[in-house]
Amino acid sequence: MSEILRLAVQKSGRLSEDSLKLIKECGIEFSNGGGKLKSTASNFPVELLFLRDDDIPGYVADGVADIGIVGENVSVEKKKKVELVEKLGFSHCRLSIGVLKSYDYKDVSNLNGLKIATSYPNILSDFLFENKVRASIHEISGSVEIAPSIGLSDAVCDIVSSGSTLISNGLKEVEVVFRSEAILISCPQLSAAKTKILNDLLFRIHAVKNARNTKYILLNAPNHSIDRIISLLPGVKSPTVMPLAEEGWSSLHSVVRENEFWGVIEKLREAGAEGILVVPIEKIIK
Repeated sequence: MSEILRLAVQKSGRLSEDSLKLIKECGIEFSNGGGKLKSTASNFPVELLFLRDDDIPGYVADGVADIGIVGENVSVEKKKKVELVEKLGFSHCRLSIGVLKSYDYKDVSNLNGLKIATSYPNILSDFLFENKVRASIHEISGSVEIAPSIGLSDAVCDIVSSGSTLISNGLKEVEVVFRSEAILISCPQLSAAKTKILNDLLFRIHAVKNARNTKYILLNAPNHSIDRIISLLPGVKSPTVMPLAEEGWSSLHSVVRENEFWGVIEKLREAGAEGILVVPIEKIIK
C-alpha cells in the first residue's frame, strides 16, 4: 500500500477556512462536508484530519498526524516536540496584555505584583521571565477579557486582532507578548516516503505563496520609452517586449509586486505607458 500523509487542520473557525483554502489552491481535491472528521484527497496522497486546534500539536508530536496547520501561538504554548516546517503567511494575530483603562500604565515594570488571567500561561510566563517581572498567572479558558471586571484578575493576556474586544470590556492593550501566524508543523520522525510527499506539498505551497500580492502587468508604450519604462518597473530583469500592429509601439509583459507597482504607476504613465492591465497570478513556479 502506498504511503499517505496525514494532515491535521482545525475543524472550524477562520484558521480552518484559510487552511482549507490554501490546500485547495495547491490543487488538492477533497470533501469536507457533513461534519466529517477525516477526508482523503482524490488526487494527492494526503488524508485530512479535522481536529480542535489545541489538539493538533499533540497529535503531530505523537505521530497520529504526520503534519498539521496550526496557529504558532498554539504550537508554542503546548511545547510539544514538533518541527516548524513553514510559516504560511495568514491568520496573523498577536497575544497581548490588557489592563483596565483607568490603570496608570507606563512600562512593563507596572505589571509587577499583578494577577494576570490568560489561556496561554507558558507564553506569558516566558515573557514575564524575560522582562524580570514578578506577577501571578491565573489560567482560565474562554472569556478571558471579563476577568478584571469581575475581580478575578488585574489584567489579561489574550489573543488580539482588532482590539475591539478589549475595548468593549473596559480594557486597553499595553504590551504585545507574542506575534503569531499559521504555521505548518511536522512530526520529527517521518519516513522517507512521507518526507517525499511533504516536499511535494511544500513545492505547491511555495508556488501559491509566491503568487500572493504578485501581479502580471501588461502595458503598451512607444518604442522610444521602453528603456525608461523598464528602469521604472521594480525588480524587473528582462520583461517580455512584443511589437504591436501599430508601428513604433510595443507591449511589455512582466511580473511585479502589487505594492511596488502602485508606487511607480504615475511615473510609468508619464514615461508613455498606456492601456495598463494588472492581472492576478494563481501560481508562480520557481
